[in-house]
Amino acid sequence: MRVLMEPRHGARYADILALALATERAGFEAFFRSDHLLGVDPHDPEYRPTDCWTTLGGLARDTSRVRLGSLVTAATFRPPGLLATIVASVDEMSGGRIELGIGTGWYGREHDAFGLGFPATGQRFDRLDEALAIITGLWATEPGAEPGFSFAGEHFRIDDNRTPPRPAQRPGPPIIIGGAGPKRTPALAARYATEFNGALGGDLRERYAIFDRACEVIGRDPGQAGHSAVLPVACGTTSADVQRRAEVIGSEFMRTHAAIGTPQHLTDRIAELAGIGADTVYLHIYDVHDLDQIALIGAEVLPHVPGAARPETGVTS
Repeated sequence: MRVLMEPRHGARYADILALALATERAGFEAFFRSDHLLGVDPHDPEYRPTDCWTTLGGLARDTSRVRLGSLVTAATFRPPGLLATIVASVDEMSGGRIELGIGTGWYGREHDAFGLGFPATGQRFDRLDEALAIITGLWATEPGAEPGFSFAGEHFRIDDNRTPPRPAQRPGPPIIIGGAGPKRTPALAARYATEFNGALGGDLRERYAIFDRACEVIGRDPGQAGHSAVLPVACGTTSADVQRRAEVIGSEFMRTHAAIGTPQHLTDRIAELAGIGADTVYLHIYDVHDLDQIALIGAEVLPHVPGAARPETGVTS
């Protein structure tokens, strides 16, 4: 059980830290954040952008137990060699608690607003493929290796790197890849991912099956990879609390797929996802100031989810 923060109006670091610490106290296994520089409404003057990996570096030092990561980092934001170094640095700062969720990037207006290139879909997939080869290749390279790590692709080139980034986790932090696409996304995930995330909407069971078949095609045991899901949530013990929290959810699409209701309703939805094949669930949170909802889920939902962390110990049941 994990918390995924995607603040409706952005956030200050103090807000992000408070939510991460509440997540840790409540007994969740991990705290993740989105990697966005604009919100759903690109003209929202209240939106406060923050850099994903800068804030995760702060959380690496200011939290003690929860795993930390991105869901998902846009491969268009940072060159892969630099991203490999950033993630490795934060992993070392956290004592080995970092995970990298990475995708092609999808929000064109966001790229325009910050002067970031946004090529066509096919090229973004090509660039992501090369980025994953570089990131994993650098992490797996031993310092001082002769020759060093090199890569010559259509979009990126690495020349004889003998001083690669050194994450605490070896050969590198877990990688999460996900989405709804039936071809390139599951194929990339089969080659590189520790965990496949089925995203929102559509037939989650079928997406897992497509990913499993992609693993089998390359001779990988599908059981070696995790299968995760995202679940927007508005949980409360009164109808007023539920309605207030539901109104904060970012869009009608998200509300359609959200768990909106009592702790028992949320527990039942999590059980449904587990029945489909999800072993990890990210509860999608939009109101970064609503720490009471995190505490409520920790007290009333986590104890009824097999394998979820217990608040008082942080260990699994």
